[in-house]
Amino acid sequence: MRLGQGVTEKMYICNAMKKQLLWGMSLLFVVSCNTGHETEMVRGAYYWSTTFALDSTQQAFLSTHRISRLYVRYFDVVDNREGQAVPNATIDFHSAIPKGIEIVPTIYILNDCMRHEEPDLAEKLLKRVLQMNETNDIPKIRELQIDCDWTASTRQRYYDFLRELRERAAQQGIVLSTTIRLHQLSMEVPPVERGTLMMYNTGDFRRLDDHKPILDMAVVRPYLRHLKRYALTLNTAYPLFKFRLLFRRGRFVGVIHSKDEYPILSTDSIITRMPALGDIIDARNAVEAMRPDANNEIILYDMSTDNLTRFNPSEYEKIYHP
Repeated sequence: MRLGQGVTEKMYICNAMKKQLLWGMSLLFVVSCNTGHETEMVRGAYYWSTTFALDSTQQAFLSTHRISRLYVRYFDVVDNREGQAVPNATIDFHSAIPKGIEIVPTIYILNDCMRHEEPDLAEKLLKRVLQMNETNDIPKIRELQIDCDWTASTRQRYYDFLRELRERAAQQGIVLSTTIRLHQLSMEVPPVERGTLMMYNTGDFRRLDDHKPILDMAVVRPYLRHLKRYALTLNTAYPLFKFRLLFRRGRFVGVIHSKDEYPILSTDSIITRMPALGDIIDARNAVEAMRPDANNEIILYDMSTDNLTRFNPSEYEKIYHP
């Protein structure tokens, strides 16, 4: 793994008051007073698609911003008609992994899958990830991430699943992480090595009067009071994505993904919701004020080409390293 190249170095230099001190004593004095250390700042991004194929815009983004870690969605886990948890929407790898990029397989599990017993889920999930790595020549992974919008009613079963998966992953030399949504900060810490704080999806995009459903700092700030006491190593993910929403007579119809997905009437409203650069930076600064170490790794969600063209390179640098 090659971490990001931006390194913040803090050095506190002691001023020797007496020049006649022996060199050995002076050196000891300086070392003992130097409380600074290097903090390695990691730049990451989520790749959330069913096809891994990097175009020129994405390749340029990785290079320009010195991205060293990609969280790649491998597949979802959903319930089939029989109520069994099964993989869905598995990614196809059409591009090689760029040199110097660490891949973190990320699995999205629907919360419904945690409402019933799945005794073999951890074993099957890890086996599938390792098989995909071997098939697609993915270098040995060091981390596996699970994404699940668990709630109080599914927490115990989800945590039991994480404990088993963590034990199995450790046997392969793999660290387990999970996403942490803002509303989950007040709950018991999950049994993983680290978490990714998701600073997005703070509102309800189905409401026409919700103008900031992706990132609204008025909604975010009350949750951040739990951040200092949250006993888990964290990194933080910030949003780049947008929603194109179709409303008819003031009622939500759906999210528009493609041109002909819905019949559109002349009286319909198409609304685009996206976080402004200022909102993203405000969120970053709010996390920095409460828990600076959570910004030691910043991840952007996600690096689709459409999202990457939203801001210019200098603006992205303000997010990654202001």
